[in-house]
Amino acid sequence: MALHYIYLHGFASSPNSAKAQYICTYFAQANIKLKIPDLNAGDFSHLTITRQLSQVASQFSHDSTPVTLIGSSLGGLTSAHLGQQYPQVQHLVLLAPAFGFLSHWLPKLGDETLQRWQKEKYLMVDHYGDEKKLPLSYDFVKDASQYKEEALQRPIPTLILHGRHDDVIPIQASRDFAQKRPWVELMELDSDHGLGNVMSEIWQAIRIFCQLP
Repeated sequence: MALHYIYLHGFASSPNSAKAQYICTYFAQANIKLKIPDLNAGDFSHLTITRQLSQVASQFSHDSTPVTLIGSSLGGLTSAHLGQQYPQVQHLVLLAPAFGFLSHWLPKLGDETLQRWQKEKYLMVDHYGDEKKLPLSYDFVKDASQYKEEALQRPIPTLILHGRHDDVIPIQASRDFAQKRPWVELMELDSDHGLGNVMSEIWQAIRIFCQLP
């Protein structure tokens, strides 16, 4: 049976990120097509998780072709919510998924910046994909706050790969998520949020989990 594999990049990243390209190369070597949609959609300033969900879901076949989502950071969080909502999603591979994203990110901005963002509606943030600062609407925060991990209860085979030294999304977030869900396997790696030094380990884990050649 044909399977669809889709990779979702992280926040303020792009399909050209090192991780996306690493994984795409591995898939190509295995003669498997990996789609990598650009979640910025030409308008990073109005990014929301809701927009990401509908953008990716529009790529699912109308038949019941199974989909495997591989999501990095915020793309991992988005993948998990797609898995909850769409029965086509049969497997999830989450790389340092951004569980509790707002609770980790907003305190780092500080109260003053947050209040200014709320008042002025836009905040300049570092966009690693475009290598410059871009404005982001406060609607991103309002939208993201409605997506709660407690809602993720569909027992879908899930592999989480998370670095023990992650200072963006602490590994404890993935430990807590996996602990309450017996269908989730957590693999802890000796790495940080970027996972750049463990890409071959990640590919081997994906290969085994997805039963790829």
